[in-house]
Amino acid sequence: MALRHAVLAALLDEELSGYQLAKVFDLGMANFWHALPQQLYAELTRLEKDGLVTGREVVQDTRPNKRLFTVTDAGLVELERFTEAVTKPSAIRDDLLVKVRAADHVGAEALIGQLTERAGFAQAKIDLFEKLLHTMRGGRTEEEFLRYGDRVGPYLTCLRGLAFEQGNRDWCVRAASALRERAACRSRG
Repeated sequence: MALRHAVLAALLDEELSGYQLAKVFDLGMANFWHALPQQLYAELTRLEKDGLVTGREVVQDTRPNKRLFTVTDAGLVELERFTEAVTKPSAIRDDLLVKVRAADHVGAEALIGQLTERAGFAQAKIDLFEKLLHTMRGGRTEEEFLRYGDRVGPYLTCLRGLAFEQGNRDWCVRAASALRERAACRSRG
């Protein structure tokens, strides 16, 4: 997947400025796609040049003017093409996993600290996803929302982010616990 498809998907709901797009990415898309604000601004420029988004200037009295972007018909066709293309399975690529892989040959204390920290980060994201899901449901049960809600796509991606972070948290807690127990056994034996 290219950044362009993530940007097009983010612009489906509303017209956004580059700054607003960065906020949307930070909150609503960070669970499956990360991009720096500079990357987003550059991608908006390319998308506009390619005719996949259109921008309009908004004059502001007390602040600099801003450009708002929306997906064009050509952008929707591109998203449709992307959606129909075969998707490759995702793969994990994580420095922490490489470090844990070497756990039998390096000091465990630093790994335990990093695993504990990562579990804390995962829990913070879990809390955020749960709040976002609650807000999206708007008082409905999950089953009601999934059946009748207006925009199910963002909800489903948020559910995936929640499951991903729950898995991260649970694995980090388990791995840290195993490393602690092994260290305790070795120090006694």
